[in-house]
Amino acid sequence: MTNDDLFSINPFSLGSDEKARILASKLRELTEFHRGHCAAYKDVTDALGWDPDAVKSQSDIPFIPVRMFKNHELLSVPRSEIFKTMTSSGTTGQRVSKIFVDRQTGMEQQKALIRIMSDFVGKKRLPMLIIDSPEVVRNRSMFSARGAAILGLRMLATEAAYALTPEMELDLEAVDGFLSRHGDGPFLCFGFTFMVWHHLYESLRDKGMKLDLSRAHLITGGGWKKLVSLNISGKAFRDAIHSSCGISSFIDHYGMVEQTGCIYAQCPCGHLHASVFSDVIMRRPQDFSECAIGEEGIIEVVSVLPHSYPGHALLTEDQGVLLGEDDCPCGRKGKYFKVTGRLKSAELRGCSDTYAAGF
Repeated sequence: MTNDDLFSINPFSLGSDEKARILASKLRELTEFHRGHCAAYKDVTDALGWDPDAVKSQSDIPFIPVRMFKNHELLSVPRSEIFKTMTSSGTTGQRVSKIFVDRQTGMEQQKALIRIMSDFVGKKRLPMLIIDSPEVVRNRSMFSARGAAILGLRMLATEAAYALTPEMELDLEAVDGFLSRHGDGPFLCFGFTFMVWHHLYESLRDKGMKLDLSRAHLITGGGWKKLVSLNISGKAFRDAIHSSCGISSFIDHYGMVEQTGCIYAQCPCGHLHASVFSDVIMRRPQDFSECAIGEEGIIEVVSVLPHSYPGHALLTEDQGVLLGEDDCPCGRKGKYFKVTGRLKSAELRGCSDTYAAGF
């Protein structure tokens, strides 16, 4: 099955056996390709004892730590074919990851993002209100994971408006203009979690105001570390946003710039889902063996999309628990899981968490 074949099916339609067979084949091919085109990656996989004949499932693919992208420029195509270099989020003084994207990888990442999100918000393109400043995509020096997420999700929209000024203040004139055009129909609202809390909810609270965003699907991601430190739970976040804006449709997601496009969106049951383009594997920190369902481990993410760089099997710095596979009450097939936190020695790196570190 080619990537084009995957784009032609429902992103949550493959059962475990069929998906494992397809992923094992495609990830083995990607490993061989990157070994032949990226010397640093070949050195790592040689040291790990790469044996293509031993690959029976996605968990047999050698993984590299996501932090490698902070210390090495890893790419598997000529630099002349790179049309976009993505950088991870990072606080001042941190190294950032550089992800080199060619047109094939960028196009497929964008298509995957649209396919996944369309399963949650519908195939019809809708207008989008972005809880951020337009400067984040206008200023190329700011173009990082935050800008990439906005540009990717903007592809779902018929029109995009920004709710914040360049000074990161709530732009009520822009918001009112958007709502006058689209407030009576379904629309999308996107923002990183802490930014939605600080720049939308707290700003409205301080002004003694409310907004009618009741027809919105609110898409969020990242930033929970700051909210947890403020003793704000997911339920408290949703209750507060509903109280101030009337929103009742919440879609959080987990993802990273190193595997742009392959996001893990949260269903109404509160579970994060792996699509046909990707998978998650929980690893025990003692020996990196695969965890059982219900056992906390380090999250590994695999993706069939990275062609221009060896990012198809990455050990993250996050911890999580696999909750089940193919049996989520929402009806979506594939693995579903929850993120439980960051490794204690890991740097702060999420888009919203690094922004929140300034507050």
